[in-house]
Amino acid sequence: MYRFLLTPRWLGILVLALAAATVMVLLGNWQLDRYQGRTAVNERIDAGLRMDPVPLREALPTPTGSPGTVGAPPAQERTFTRVTVTGRYDTDNIVLVRGRTVDGRVGFEVVTPLLLADGTAVLVDRGWIPPAPGGAVAQPEVPPAPAGEVTVEGRLHASESGDAKVSRRAGRLEGRRVSVPQLAGELPYPVYGAYVLLDEQTPAADPTFRAVSIGHANNWQNLGYVVQWWIFAAMTLVGYGWVARREARRIAGVTDERPRDRAADPGAPVSS
Repeated sequence: MYRFLLTPRWLGILVLALAAATVMVLLGNWQLDRYQGRTAVNERIDAGLRMDPVPLREALPTPTGSPGTVGAPPAQERTFTRVTVTGRYDTDNIVLVRGRTVDGRVGFEVVTPLLLADGTAVLVDRGWIPPAPGGAVAQPEVPPAPAGEVTVEGRLHASESGDAKVSRRAGRLEGRRVSVPQLAGELPYPVYGAYVLLDEQTPAADPTFRAVSIGHANNWQNLGYVVQWWIFAAMTLVGYGWVARREARRIAGVTDERPRDRAADPGAPVSS
């Protein structure tokens, strides 16, 4: 009854069904990898909030190049590590990162190089401030950085990608991303290969600044896609089996119709 499955037409349908199911399984596996990767990122974020700070040099390689160069980036497991470092803010090279949103408001994050005793520097994101009156890109009045020695505690953040163009306006560097390599090229000293999101500072930071939080990745969305693709793969194979069975029943002359009740049919002949 199922001999028709060996015909070229049905073999072609089988190949298409298997190919579609395979692609869907692979897409599910890809989303599973993304789920696991995002879960690992979220776990590092949470671990960074709980851990005691370690010296910057324990978490990030010291830059050894010439002025304007950038050091090695942190190892993946070191991102979001809580670190502490002491130095002096270089207020001649403040960086304004525009287009940053906090609580639905668009403003700026203020990044300032922290000069260390060995002549290197690390970029410190001191926090978010609103723009000046006149629009979201109007340069704000930046609260002054503490003079003299400053001790910073914060979390390591890898360099951002995307539109990394940097311009200088009103004596300040400005851009849309904290691209460490791009910013390092504008500075007269070697720079560490990641920046620090400020959590605490001694002396205390100006209260105008809003701390910048690290958002968790939506890993559950990826897990939902995994289930979705795998269900589609199963439905494809089940659908092929259902269509094949229906064709086999048609060939065998079997239908799902039941014989009508002759007594309920007024047109049926009545036997004597």
